[in-house]
Amino acid sequence: MPVEAAEGTPVRLHLRPENLRDDLKYYFMSPCEKYRARGQIPWKLAVQILKIIMITTQLILFGLNNQLVVSYKEENTMALKNLFLKGYGGVDEDDYCVAVYTQHDVYESLFYVLDQYSQLDRLSTGPISYAEDEDGRLLPLVVCKEYYKRGTVKPSEEAYDIDAELETGEGVESVAAAKHTTCFSPPAVKLKASFCLFRLVNLKMTFQLKGINLQTVRSRELPDCYSFYVTITFDNQCHSGKVKLFLDTDAQSYACRDWKISGTAQKNTHYLLLFDGFVILVCLTSAVLCTRSIVLAVKLLQRFSRFFHENYNRKVCEDDQREFLNGWYLLVILSDLLAIVGSILKMEIQAKSLTSYDVCSIFLGTSTLLVWVGVIRYLGYFQKYNVLILTMRAAFPKVLRFCCCAGMIYLGYTFCGWIVLGPYHEKFEGLSRVAECLFSLVNGDDMFTTFAQLKDKNTLVWLFSRTYLYSFISLFIYMVLSLFIALITDAYETIKNYQRDGFPLTDLQKFLREQKDFPVVEETDVHVQQSLFCCCQRYDEIKFNLYVHTQQSPERLQLTGFVRFCHYEDILAAL
Repeated sequence: MPVEAAEGTPVRLHLRPENLRDDLKYYFMSPCEKYRARGQIPWKLAVQILKIIMITTQLILFGLNNQLVVSYKEENTMALKNLFLKGYGGVDEDDYCVAVYTQHDVYESLFYVLDQYSQLDRLSTGPISYAEDEDGRLLPLVVCKEYYKRGTVKPSEEAYDIDAELETGEGVESVAAAKHTTCFSPPAVKLKASFCLFRLVNLKMTFQLKGINLQTVRSRELPDCYSFYVTITFDNQCHSGKVKLFLDTDAQSYACRDWKISGTAQKNTHYLLLFDGFVILVCLTSAVLCTRSIVLAVKLLQRFSRFFHENYNRKVCEDDQREFLNGWYLLVILSDLLAIVGSILKMEIQAKSLTSYDVCSIFLGTSTLLVWVGVIRYLGYFQKYNVLILTMRAAFPKVLRFCCCAGMIYLGYTFCGWIVLGPYHEKFEGLSRVAECLFSLVNGDDMFTTFAQLKDKNTLVWLFSRTYLYSFISLFIYMVLSLFIALITDAYETIKNYQRDGFPLTDLQKFLREQKDFPVVEETDVHVQQSLFCCCQRYDEIKFNLYVHTQQSPERLQLTGFVRFCHYEDILAAL
């Protein structure tokens, strides 16, 4: 209901709601409708399109380079396992590489490492060699063993005497000394004599190698130099008669000190740095534009709230407030920040100042994900394309509450399966593995394998496992999952009914429906789209006529350039 104008100011108060409606209507327009209404170029849309193209291109280029780096590290690790682990068949056994079961095999494996290390230059097929210190001397191989301080064990007499305190012994083996070390050499005999396998907890052999990743030349980038910190562990913590052998590598890349390359690799690096800099500039522009839109939206919400309070003595409801606070802008700003940080890390990697490919890939990958998700915002302006957005928004609160309840049951099954079935089933050995196994069962994956892999040696555990698995599958697949789908289906049906019969009108929508269409440059009929959720309902065709309010001809306003939307007071001042 319009507010009665006070005496002396009839026009100003009478037109105040009209100005606010025009502002609100323009705010909820799509970029194309804003262009038709004002002739304003949709800069944010153009920046977003450019940003999507550039960030996706940047991600692809970085991903190809990252694949080369990861494959180089993995293949080098596989090569080192075949070089230094005796009897390695190319496939790890569970979580370890090789296992030995006799004292002779332990000694053979130990001296096999020393022998292979001494012949590395002659055996290796790749560009890898010993590391040197600052004085140019080869770094030695270090042997470190950890064992109980003292103890005696007599299984036949069921007696033992162990000091649980651990001691550490360390030995250094140079490359020259390793060449003369065999199973029967004096150093080897001395090492064997110091071994008490029942006291030995673990033995670690560490050494450092260096290599060059030449395959990056094919992608027109400078090759990196690598330092490989290799650790070979003889694990005897269980004292079960099975000694596990592990080989772990920690690779660090850096710029080579002395290099010379012909071709365009160096120029290509400069072009990539310029491209990354331009990506940062585009992301900063996008973040500034979205921040500006958020500030304008907050000011518009304050105007609307103040108007409602002054004229209707009412507060704006939460649903209407959420229409102003656009979450898509926050998503875009977050993706921009991630892309900026990822681009800076990528530039540092290309400049050989940083080696953390994984951190950079997380930032770039997450930013690309959010950028592409943000495209849905523009599809939401079309009624036939926004069903996913509306359904997710309607179902999310119910689904979140439902998942909290179902999660409690899921956690209970996770802990129960881990403590009971963990010692007997490889898929239940850890809490994370149990959670992953149960999630795959909910999706119907590996059901028979999960049942079959449990050994039936323990009848009680076997019976419990059947009860456990059958109850979990029946409960989560036939009840929990069905109810989960039903919640989403119910929300979808509700949205379909609203689209057919019309959405419930809030105070904001009721206020906007009292206004004729938004003013345009020419006196032509236009179709303007407006809705509760991202403008999905159409307003009727009407014309904008300033002559009613100003008693001046529209032609005069067009000549002065003030036919574009502005406040009534500004129009009077211009005339």
